[in-house]
Amino acid sequence: MTEHLHRHEYQPGADGPLVGVRVIDLSRLVAGNMVTHVLADFGAEIIKVEDPVRGDDLRHWQVNGISTFWKVYARNKRSLALDYRQPEGLAVLQDLLASAQVLVENFIPGKLERIGLGPATLLARTPALVIARISGWGQTGPLRNQPGFGSLVEAMSGFASMNGFADRPPVLPPLALADMITGLYGATSIMVALRHAERTGEGQVIDLSLFEPMLSILGPEAANHALTGAVTPRLGSRSSISAPRSVYACSDGAFVAMSASMQGMAERLFRVIGREDLITDPRFSTNTLRIQNNDTLDAIVADFMRQRTRPENLTLFAAANVTVGPVCDAADLAHDPYVIERESLITLPDAEMGELPMHNVVGRLSRTPGTIRTPAPALGEHTDAILAGLGHDAPTLARLRQDGVIR
Repeated sequence: MTEHLHRHEYQPGADGPLVGVRVIDLSRLVAGNMVTHVLADFGAEIIKVEDPVRGDDLRHWQVNGISTFWKVYARNKRSLALDYRQPEGLAVLQDLLASAQVLVENFIPGKLERIGLGPATLLARTPALVIARISGWGQTGPLRNQPGFGSLVEAMSGFASMNGFADRPPVLPPLALADMITGLYGATSIMVALRHAERTGEGQVIDLSLFEPMLSILGPEAANHALTGAVTPRLGSRSSISAPRSVYACSDGAFVAMSASMQGMAERLFRVIGREDLITDPRFSTNTLRIQNNDTLDAIVADFMRQRTRPENLTLFAAANVTVGPVCDAADLAHDPYVIERESLITLPDAEMGELPMHNVVGRLSRTPGTIRTPAPALGEHTDAILAGLGHDAPTLARLRQDGVIR
């Protein structure tokens, strides 16, 4: 499946624009790991502080017994297995935080304070520290102490109510969408805060809920509701703002997606399908009219598509410069010429899988590109090296290990 993808090697000696930024990651599962994944790819030192027995819960999201989620999103990170529920472990963590520029955590609001690591305490010791606090609903408000998994956020944000088909229930996304988007916002917020700390020496707290990033990607839904009093219905693959736009079946059982969102594009589409008369048809001559008559128009386009294979449709519409593309799955992407030439997916050596396909660094910087330097760490792989860097000698490490404080 991956024989066409470019094989890369890890680049342990490479650095990046964030080299020298130490990030302590106390988070678990997706959102925090996404934050630090982005920072790690560009050179930040990410120290994952993990439970010595179980590790990060992301390790337990497995396929065929292999932690593929961990392998992808923990690349370029270091693992410190530390039980900071014990007094000695907490003291180690405090020293570690004093050496850092960033803390990322996703505890229930208030827990950081309960273990003696509240922002006021941390900033008193390390004034330039950036503290990113991720939670389902934020550090304030009536839901602050409620469970905040992404699925609940995707439902409450309005996303699920818009997603799916009108004659069926709302649909949650089949991936950790809220967490991933929050991770991207989190990495951006940290970079802004680091820039401020660089200029002024002042650290700060970032209050990052899963809910608000998810809400932000829904576009002008609140404004549209205020304007019309209506809510956007579930339209399947159609759009409420342009037509035609949908997914269409081809004669070979494959699918294509098409979006003719501009007037010129719609007119080119009508010519390709042999229906130039639709350009002046009073039902379809403008985008507003096409939306009003979407059922009829969609049936016309769907009938044309289903009479040809996907390659035939793609070739035909590409020649006419009409925006039609394939609906791909993972098997398709591994052989796609665009993905291969751009090296959007690459393979890296892996002890369990032989070759591990994963996405390349996102964001292609011309002077300071990101790199994949090291594979995802084993639990506690870097414990001794990290603590030795804090001044702990070998007898101390042996005692901490015997007491179960570190692994």
